[in-house]
Amino acid sequence: MTLLKELTSQRMWKCTKVFNDASLRCPVIKMISRAGKPESLIATVARKQCENIALNKPAWQLHPFQPHDDRYNARNAVDGLKSKLTSVGGECVISTNNQRKATWRVDLEDILSIRHIAIYYRTENTAWGPTNSFGGRFLGFSLYVSNTTDKNQATLCFHDTTYTRDTIPAVLNVTCPVHGQYVIYYNERKQGGNPAGYSTYAYSELCEVEVYVHKGCPVPGYYGPDCSTPCPNTCRYCHIETGACQGCKPGYQGHQCELSCTLQYYGQLCKETCGNCSDGVTCNNVNGTCTNGCDVGVYGDKCKTPCPVGWHGKNCTVQCGCNTCDRFRGQCTSPCYPGWKGTHCTQECDRRKYGLGCIQHCGACLDYKQCHHINGSCLQRCDAGFQGELCKTKCFPGKFGKNCEQNCSDNCEGDPETCNGTTGECKAGCRPGYDGLRCDRECVDNQYGEDCNQTCGKCREGKPCHHVSGSCNDECEPGYRGNNCDEVCEFGHFGASCKEECSVFCGKSRDCHHVTGYCRSGCKTGWRGNDCLEVDTQQQGTECDRNCETRFYGILCAFCVIVVLNGVYGLYRITKWNKKRLDKDKKYRASDSTICTKDTVLQVCKDENVNSGYQELGELSSSSTYDTIR
Repeated sequence: MTLLKELTSQRMWKCTKVFNDASLRCPVIKMISRAGKPESLIATVARKQCENIALNKPAWQLHPFQPHDDRYNARNAVDGLKSKLTSVGGECVISTNNQRKATWRVDLEDILSIRHIAIYYRTENTAWGPTNSFGGRFLGFSLYVSNTTDKNQATLCFHDTTYTRDTIPAVLNVTCPVHGQYVIYYNERKQGGNPAGYSTYAYSELCEVEVYVHKGCPVPGYYGPDCSTPCPNTCRYCHIETGACQGCKPGYQGHQCELSCTLQYYGQLCKETCGNCSDGVTCNNVNGTCTNGCDVGVYGDKCKTPCPVGWHGKNCTVQCGCNTCDRFRGQCTSPCYPGWKGTHCTQECDRRKYGLGCIQHCGACLDYKQCHHINGSCLQRCDAGFQGELCKTKCFPGKFGKNCEQNCSDNCEGDPETCNGTTGECKAGCRPGYDGLRCDRECVDNQYGEDCNQTCGKCREGKPCHHVSGSCNDECEPGYRGNNCDEVCEFGHFGASCKEECSVFCGKSRDCHHVTGYCRSGCKTGWRGNDCLEVDTQQQGTECDRNCETRFYGILCAFCVIVVLNGVYGLYRITKWNKKRLDKDKKYRASDSTICTKDTVLQVCKDENVNSGYQELGELSSSSTYDTIR
């Protein structure tokens, strides 16, 4: 029995601690041990008996606190951690505030035979007792086990009605010997009517929930040491060890669920009452249906539904012959019920009328349809501009549309509650930056401001400006500046953010286009290009050639003038010289004042006359302007 002792001393004591009941100490283990069962079976049972089957199983909660923050996740209650019983320790489930209902559940992923459930509640790691406010949040909770996620179809294991802040423990063990797949924690607070000590709102602040199986047959409906013996057919569940029925299927009762429900009863635990089946015959013990039809005054599968107005007899198949009649006997008793008309009160009110005598007018039902012929309620709810069950109440300020479910736009000028209750149109117009009847559209088409009648500046890449202020956030197209990009670059600048400087070689220095940087007045001499930043070598050569040509023709003209003047002057001197020579010849031949001897005539004449003539001709050889030019 070495293995048994080890299991008893280790796992079994752990099991005992969890259950918090020294008398339990895994009684199934003891029973199997006394029966002389193999130690392998004892080990298997011990493992299943003391295993927390909720550990790391899928969990869910209603109204989570910060849904995407794992510190408050529903899984924290089945993570096996329970040393930090605080809201920020990451080991507890935390629900949001100001809620009247709180729900948490774990999916065991199979229908199992549950025995005990242990709950560790949030304490904030402070002393537990009446001074700890979290005890009031724990009070009044319920614990359900179900095969579905709907607690209304579940078995109630525990509902706290007796604990107070002084008595409720922070770690609570609940015995719950039922079968199920889902363990559901539920708490609720009623508005203005909770017991003393209860918190105002409901919370699901669970730090750990542990679920332990009775023994752990994997499939319900079987029992025995190896879970191979089926429960009786009429049992819903049976004791896993003895096979005794622990819950009968609908329609059966008795210790072994061997008895059908007594006459006129059916269903779960045989608590449902049969309807008025035909001729007093009892209904089906399982589902309550009347196989032979209904008695007078009722109809339906279970014969529990009274005849509709204007009908009577068996299965309500006979129409009344007057305004109203007794559904059992067909005897007329009074005028038509509200909502009915006609000689036999079999016609519903129409033409948008309802009520007693069909004289009341329907409200603004959706699509102008007929309201309920009896009470006037609009089955499809209200048309635009009206609300309430009868659709006769106009929308409250700030609301509009069908059933008044839409809010007036906050962009209405003035009070946003002044929109039309039917259309939602803003009565005073829109705030700057918005457009449309309901002021629900931002300005488009590069417009902004009041009535969207202002045009955006040159925002970068054609992006729209801010629909209210027109701001481009200082991201302008090249050539523009300012928050709204509605100012061109200042003189001498161009391009993106107006940071580029115009060329100083523009015809007018730095006078360029604010977008392209092209010079407006051409370029200065020696420069070319749209922005006058390229050196014009061809123009420089042409200018030089033009200057040289001008100087050449100037010199040539001056030379010609000098040549002409010298020619005229030369002719003038030659003519004068010839005249003088003729005058001298006459003098030589006939002058009375000349006295020459025969021997001296030639010498004297030569010295005095001929040399004198040569000297005059010699003046032609003096330097001239032409000589100077050469």
